[in-house]
Amino acid sequence: MNIKTLLITLITGFSMLMLQSAYAGSIRCGSHLISDGGRNGPGMYEVLKRCGEPTSRQGNTWVYTKPNKKQYEVIFNDSGEIARISSK
Repeated sequence: MNIKTLLITLITGFSMLMLQSAYAGSIRCGSHLISDGGRNGPGMYEVLKRCGEPTSRQGNTWVYTKPNKKQYEVIFNDSGEIARISSK
């Protein structure tokens, strides 16, 4: 494999990772990517375990503020599973 092919592969892979973490329906907590939707999505316990205590809680809505000051709202349904994740 020549250097040009290697660089293109690395840049493509890095770009895909960046797009995945910027997806509006997800939040990155350390090495974990928490996503909304799906029947077997993580519940409140898993989010708390992976992301820690939220910045604030308002009923079924938890707000996480990341070091870059970006805020994420994690909204849970009545069963305690993630209904939606949105960034502010």
